Amino acid sequence: MKHTLSRDCSATVIPAGDLIQLPAGTEVFITQTLGGNVTVRTDRGLVRIAREDTDAIAGYTPAEAASPGAPVEFSEELVWETLKTCFDPEIPVNIVDLGLIYDLAVEPTPDGRQSVEVKMTLTAQGCGMGPVIANDARDKIAALPGVASAKVHIVWDPIWSPQMISGAGRKALGIE
Repeated sequence: MKHTLSRDCSATVIPAGDLIQLPAGTEVFITQTLGGNVTVRTDRGLVRIAREDTDAIAGYTPAEAASPGAPVEFSEELVWETLKTCFDPEIPVNIVDLGLIYDLAVEPTPDGRQSVEVKMTLTAQGCGMGPVIANDARDKIAALPGVASAKVHIVWDPIWSPQMISGAGRKALGIE
């Protein structure tokens, strides 16, 4: 479905990772709306519009956030679930099920909160979207209750391969 940008907005070129400015009036075609960010096709190619700028897409209504329930306490499981809300803008599978997360370490801090460090890789070493995906993961982890600091490191050992995709990821991609 075709949409038009109602205002100027920043976007990230896929896969280069370069930040550009899309002017108001630009026609966009939504290709993916996962993790709060929106991937669109423009006359300049594929770009990712970050969640904070999706209001610029006229006629687009993001999926409603889950209604707040009981307060959530920090847990390692919560971090894993949060990482499952992060997506490569070209692949409709989260970074956990893609097999991009190699390590998750949680350490208590002196103030009783948690320091979280993640080691992740990418599907290709030359991918300019790596820092964008890592920052999305870091920002989402840092926003969790009880988190004092969050770091996401991009690593290349071992090199990613399609065999690292989980069963759920394979099913979503139709490669069971």
